[in-house]
Amino acid sequence: MPICVKEGLPAIETLANENIFIMTESRAKHQDIRALNILIVNLMPTVIATETQLLRLLSNTSLQVKVEFLKISSDITQANVLEHLQQFYLTFSEIKNKTYDGIIITGAPVEKNQFKEVDYWDELCEVMEWAKSHVYASLYICWGAQAALYYHYGLEKSNLQEKMSGVYAHSVNNRKHPIVRGFDDIFFAPHSRYTSIDKKDLLKISELELLAESEEAGVYLIADKNNRQLFVTGHCEFDRVTLKTEYVRDFLNGLHPQVPKNYDLKGEISYSDQTSWSSHASLLFTNWLNYYVYQQTPYHLKELIS
Repeated sequence: MPICVKEGLPAIETLANENIFIMTESRAKHQDIRALNILIVNLMPTVIATETQLLRLLSNTSLQVKVEFLKISSDITQANVLEHLQQFYLTFSEIKNKTYDGIIITGAPVEKNQFKEVDYWDELCEVMEWAKSHVYASLYICWGAQAALYYHYGLEKSNLQEKMSGVYAHSVNNRKHPIVRGFDDIFFAPHSRYTSIDKKDLLKISELELLAESEEAGVYLIADKNNRQLFVTGHCEFDRVTLKTEYVRDFLNGLHPQVPKNYDLKGEISYSDQTSWSSHASLLFTNWLNYYVYQQTPYHLKELIS
């Protein structure tokens, strides 16, 4: 089944060229189907690229998924991006009385700041508090995961000596958990961050379970024991070009970045020759939609706030 989005979203053409079925809202209105309603809080500066990456992963399911985007205040000043946000993103006042099957909160390049120093921290907290009663399942990515772990459980992040950037091997800790159903014993995922979650501190929180981790990259996949919240410390949504794009950006900004580990930057191509994480990323999002959202969410979403 298709992803349903607003007409004109740039991701539509990109994904159509990949044979991914994207349906516009006007067409979806003529179908008698209860679609899954997913809200994406996109905090990444690469707004359009991140939309495309997430929609690509949400599309690999037999379920019809209606996606809306929420705008959080930021320091984005590019005219084309501001126009894009105005056209395709909703404000909190426009969605606060609505209910959703799931919410996705992305990463953001602000992890060096203390949480309360982030310009939009209060707005993000308002959204995370609202989601407790208006959203059934939550998926948090990278800094979004760190922010949610801090907000919901008081779990602090810690600074790394240098940026963790590359593709790392991970192992599954609990094969019986539905979110890792079908995962290989060893799987790969990209990371790109300056901070981390300490495993010892995480294990002290009885409401959380560490599902997957990496010897190099640390904790990766964390779930609450009610199967309502999922925290992913890496960026499995990245496409093959993203790590190189970030490396070039950091280099041009004079940050002297290390070359991403296990990621080929040689040659004149604009991306790595191979990806080793795409199938895992697809399976993770499919499992989340199936086991966290579709099989558990009330058919009538108003029951969430009744």
